[in-house]
Amino acid sequence: MTGYHDYVLGLIPAALLGITALLSTTGLSVQAAVPVGGGVAALLVAHAMFVRGPVTASPTPDAPDAAAQSGPAPNGD
Repeated sequence: MTGYHDYVLGLIPAALLGITALLSTTGLSVQAAVPVGGGVAALLVAHAMFVRGPVTASPTPDAPDAAAQSGPAPNGD
């Protein structure tokens, strides 16, 4: 199953190489095009890490919590 972060992993090199190639073919020097492509790739990484970060589902307990059970507290007697 392909998710958001899988797409981001594919877009990172595509943005770096594609934007660099696009800008260099339009007349911008390679020395100026590489930082722009790298900046877009860095923004993709930052978005994937901090805006839509990978989270795991919180575990659901199988048994009810001990504090939720009614009755006297167990003791060592």
